[in-house]
Amino acid sequence: MPQVKIIAKNFMDMVASLTARDLNKLYENPFICEAILRSLPPLAKKYVFQMLYIDGAIPAKTMEEWVLPDGFTKHKVAIDRLVQLRLFSEEKKKETTYRLNSTFQSNLQKHLINGGALPREPMPSGITARLPTLEDLEAYAIGQWECFLLQLISSAQAERPTNFSSSMMKVFQRGLLIQRDKEAPRLTESGFQFLRIYLQFPGVASDILFSGFSASKFLRVPVFDSLAYNLNTLSEIQRSMIKDFADLGLVKLQQGRKESWFIPTKLATNLSMSLTDSSARKEGFVVVETNFRMYAYSTSKLHCEILRLFSKIEYQLPNLIVGAITKESLYNAFENGITAEQVSLIISFLQQNAHPRVADRIPSVPENVCDQIRLWESDLNRVEMTPAHYYEEFPSRDVFEAACDYARDRSGLLWEDSKKMRLVVNAEIHMHMREFLRGQNK
Repeated sequence: MPQVKIIAKNFMDMVASLTARDLNKLYENPFICEAILRSLPPLAKKYVFQMLYIDGAIPAKTMEEWVLPDGFTKHKVAIDRLVQLRLFSEEKKKETTYRLNSTFQSNLQKHLINGGALPREPMPSGITARLPTLEDLEAYAIGQWECFLLQLISSAQAERPTNFSSSMMKVFQRGLLIQRDKEAPRLTESGFQFLRIYLQFPGVASDILFSGFSASKFLRVPVFDSLAYNLNTLSEIQRSMIKDFADLGLVKLQQGRKESWFIPTKLATNLSMSLTDSSARKEGFVVVETNFRMYAYSTSKLHCEILRLFSKIEYQLPNLIVGAITKESLYNAFENGITAEQVSLIISFLQQNAHPRVADRIPSVPENVCDQIRLWESDLNRVEMTPAHYYEEFPSRDVFEAACDYARDRSGLLWEDSKKMRLVVNAEIHMHMREFLRGQNK
């Protein structure tokens, strides 16, 4: 099978990057097979169903005949995705053939024949009457999720006391925050990218963040719809994970007198959908003026803290955040993990979250603001600091030239002055240079 390098942009990409052994373990679970099937492009789903009851391999040329000539690009995308997920094994002998993964094939067959209903117990009428509406579920999920993100960015700004487990916080902080010595944790470049994606595509952002979990454990909690399930139907490990999921807004717990129930929210169901299914874009909220003033029409403390990362917040009204983009606020963003090379992240953030009143303008963010941000960024790149050592007073020109050649061969020569026999070398080869010069002096 060809080695395919996967760059995880969402949860299913992370699944595709797992080893063949781990994937086969996942495919032993019928609910995982259903989730994977849902994530596939439409043409890939068609291929899976066509080969579901075929035990042998199908020639690649035969599969190409299944599509119209103008659909070859979609055909290639579908095949690549199936190979990445190891649903197709590619065999190259006399001709290229594809075979459906036997573990996935058998379990999906059983799932289709026996039905995909989870083991459910009848809910008492008292519990059924208190079930939240879809609107209440969505509001609960967004509230919990944003509270969690706010806790990551600034625990002091969290709207209410949180009880997130320390182990779970460490999992998420590992890739989104960085802490040096006794300083407060700072958002990394990846962390800022994640928050930018969340404001546009909340479903995709949850996919990316959950790549920190063990996929084999998480996917075995089958939450693919908005029905209520008895916690007794889950294993001990799953019950402990459900409590963390409730804190994150993935599920809502419903307490009864004797038993507890959990209801998956929209965030949880998004995890089992494809990128196109879960990428409904959020409406923008930011207006940037030519005088660098910024107005954000939002009631969210999370939005305020994200804007504070690269702008100076002047005051906040119940539904309006007013601030300004300054040189100092931008340098503060660079110190907080957004590298100078990635300054385009800030510009794209402002463009992609532009308020509907200005989103249709070209450009949605004034050109002078974008240009000035890039100029401020270029100020940081005028001088590049490199640790180095300076050498002079060589006993002879032969020793000087030998030292230059030695440093040049090791890619450590930064500067040389042949006339006065002076040179500067990278600090990384300083000790080797000293040993070399000692040998030359003997």
